[in-house]
Parts: sequence; structure tokens; C-alpha cells
Amino acid sequence: MHRFERLVFFVAILFSSCSDQYLKYAKGYHSNAPDGLPDYSNLDYWAAHPNKADPSDSVPKPLQHEVRDTMVDVFFIHPTTYTWNGGSDNASIDDAYINAKTDYSTILYQASVFNESCRVFAPRYRQANLSMFLDRDSIRKKAAFELAYQDVKAAFIYYLEHDNNHRPFIIAGHSQGSFHAKRLIREMIEGTTLQNRMVCAYLPGMPVEVNYFASLKPCADSLHTGCFVSWRTFRKKYEAKMLTSNEREDVWVTNPLSWTVENAAASKDLHRGAVLYRFNKVYKHVSDATVHEHILWISRPKFPWGFLYFSKNYHPGDINLFYMNIREDVKRRIGLFWKN
Repeated sequence: MHRFERLVFFVAILFSSCSDQYLKYAKGYHSNAPDGLPDYSNLDYWAAHPNKADPSDSVPKPLQHEVRDTMVDVFFIHPTTYTWNGGSDNASIDDAYINAKTDYSTILYQASVFNESCRVFAPRYRQANLSMFLDRDSIRKKAAFELAYQDVKAAFIYYLEHDNNHRPFIIAGHSQGSFHAKRLIREMIEGTTLQNRMVCAYLPGMPVEVNYFASLKPCADSLHTGCFVSWRTFRKKYEAKMLTSNEREDVWVTNPLSWTVENAAASKDLHRGAVLYRFNKVYKHVSDATVHEHILWISRPKFPWGFLYFSKNYHPGDINLFYMNIREDVKRRIGLFWKN
């Protein structure tokens, strides 16, 4: 997976180059953990939580007529927002700038996709620095991701003990978040009574190997629950040999337009809407999508000034490129879960 991690690294650097916009938000963060550990009884250590106002509550203007029904929870694990070199291997839990960047990027543009149908829980955690994906010191790299995962696990345990109250839930993440999410599912949910309450898992941005789970299956279509979906988005005709050559086994790829794992193309007519750099604008019929080997291929997205975006790696947009398709899928699967 080394070459895929390198691609993710450079794309994330590109997207973080204009991140000074988050400075204005950072002034509002003043938490201070005396031992440097997140305290999940304190709302400061949740990027999103139903008991506080946060960017995951935001709804694009065209969708503000929706009737919300939040009888299900989503436990969302955000991707890497600690993207600069020169610091520690893991983010400080109280870094105001990182927390602001997290909240006004991934929590706003990704976690909000669930808010029509779910209460949103998204813990802050001592995420591994982006550079750790490329670190050649395997012991150091493992330690960085282990520290991050233990925070995520602690947050999930706290959520179960204090907030879940036997409600159905969704596990979701992106990139580093999906990396931790799939481990969380395998270690804490799969094969337990919790699996019966998991509506679905959304795991885009990282490969989910065919044999990773013992019993949890990929969603065969849009009508199944208790399953998972996953994809990595790239421009059509992008040859992924350099990405997948180090992947030792096949991985599952879901088409988020058709919600199948089949190779058949899904036309842009099935694209329900993307939420991109303008949060209050929904762009419909942005692209088609096709499962190709280990990745998802899409045509160049059609949106204003999109022709200026030359990268063939759409990793940062794995969720918000398909915002409305995911939003509708969440609602549909929850409805099916209740019926079943």
C-alpha cells in the first residue's frame, strides 16, 4: 500500500496549501488537557456531538426543507488534517489550528452528509501525521497509528457506555479515519451483539481487503444492511498499477452511484449531487462512475471552473463528490434496517 499512501500524501499537501483560512476559526478553541489525553466526557474532545453546535449540523441551503429523523447514530472518524512536516508523529489533542481545520473541512463537508438521518458523533483523536504514511521506520509508523487508534477506541467505548443507549448505529470514516474504522469494526463489533445494531459501514478512502473481515460482507446493492461500502476515486483511464501493485490481495470497491460492486458503468444521470467548495450549492450530474480493478473511475467532474483541476486523484472528494448519493443511501438503509 506504500505507493497509494504516497499519492494520498501529495494530494493532501496540495489541498492543505490554502489552509490559512482556518486561522480565523482557531481563536475559538481553548481546551487544555492536563495530561495530553482526550477526555471524552468533555465535549471539547468531540469534533461533532449532538449535545453541542458544530459544523456537522450544517445543511446546504437546497436541502433545508428536509425532515430530519435521527433515531440512528453515526460514529464518524475524520481523515488526516495534521498534514505538515516538522512536528511530532501525532497531533496534539488541544492544537487549536488542527481542531479548527478538522471542524471546518471534514466535519463540515463529510460528517454533515449523515445529519438528515443520524445523530453525529465524531471524536477528536491524536491522529498520525500525514508523513507517517510514508515513514520507513516501521516501528515508529506503527506506534503513531496505534496511538491514534487507541484514542478512537476509547471514544467509541465512551460513546457506547454513555450515549448509545442500545440505538442502531453507523460506522463511517475517510482515509486515516477509514483505516481506524475497519480495525474498530473487526476488533469490537464483528462477531458481537453490536454487529446486529450496525446499519452499515461507510469506509471510503482506504482499501478494504477481500479477506479483512471474517463475516462482515460488502453491500451487494442498495437494499442490504449490516454490510459495508468502500471506494477510492480517480479519473477515468488512470492506470492504477503503481497504486495497486503492492496490494497483496484483492479489495472491495463499491460504486456509490449504483451501490453495487459490479464493474458495470453507472451513468451521470444517477449522480444525485455533489457538495464541493461552495457548501450551500449542490451540483447534480457531476460525473459517471465505474468500478475498475481496485479503484473507482469517474470522468472529469463537471462543475464551475472544474477544468482547472488537473489532478487525476480525487481522494479528498471521496465523500463530498457523492454527497447526495450517500445522503439518500443512508436514509434508505436505515429505513430498511427498521423494517427488518
